[in-house]
Amino acid sequence: LVPLLLADGHEVTGLDTGFYRDGWLFSEQATYTASARQLNKDLRKVTAQDLEGYDGVVHLAELSNDPLGQNNPQVTFEINHQGSVRLAQLAKQAGVKRFVYASSCSVYGQAATEWVDETSPVNPQTAYAHCKANVERDVTPLANKDFTVTFLRNATAYGASPRIRFDIVLNDLCALAWTRKLIAMTSDGTPWRPIVHIEDICRAIRCTLVAPSDVVNAQVFNVGADSENYRIRELAEIVAAVFEGCQVTIGSSAGDNRSYRVSFKKITAGLPGFRCEWTVKRGAEQLRDLF
Repeated sequence: LVPLLLADGHEVTGLDTGFYRDGWLFSEQATYTASARQLNKDLRKVTAQDLEGYDGVVHLAELSNDPLGQNNPQVTFEINHQGSVRLAQLAKQAGVKRFVYASSCSVYGQAATEWVDETSPVNPQTAYAHCKANVERDVTPLANKDFTVTFLRNATAYGASPRIRFDIVLNDLCALAWTRKLIAMTSDGTPWRPIVHIEDICRAIRCTLVAPSDVVNAQVFNVGADSENYRIRELAEIVAAVFEGCQVTIGSSAGDNRSYRVSFKKITAGLPGFRCEWTVKRGAEQLRDLF
């Protein structure tokens, strides 16, 4: 996201604890860090003064997956719910005009209908997803003509990045295909997941920051494309085809019961300048070439 925003002429400051500062898989993008100020701080210790002078805050900084969130739900609640709501309150107090929150399609959980959209009831199944839904609920009332708030419910991310995560489904499948030549699924692979490339998430944020306020204020947008809803088994088969010599084995129907097919019609029609550019096959090829 940083190099994309710098290329648009924005001045960018990164706020992060810095715990994973040295965890780089590759460094060809490292040059952009010299152009962006870094503030190393715990989200819970941010002050209004830290936020003064900024036009917008893009909030991505939470405990970032379900197992970590479940490890200590109270800490997850303090950071992902309370910390995020407090950050929005401080941003408004400091005179920030825009607040973009990275929510998640995981709020849909075990969907009650075949397709879900932004009007569907949420059904979070984990501490991580509960916090996402709670932040949406509690930050929405802060929106007014002087403080534009937008919630981007990202599909499950994938794709190459210098500090890449391998705990998310497509990246994980590609890593298994490369290192073991075997994807041994522990489930039958029938649950649905929408997935989206990290660059498409960045494009959504970029468009949200400059969109007319009346288009995005107090709005929720699912981030992805209708064509990028897949069964987990389909993802495994696509990856195996891209990584030659990889085999796929299927498990039982027990285990993770989350399944949701997400409609992305709202963002496609309603967020000026946005469209997804990546597909799963192209994303798997990108990771194969990177490895």
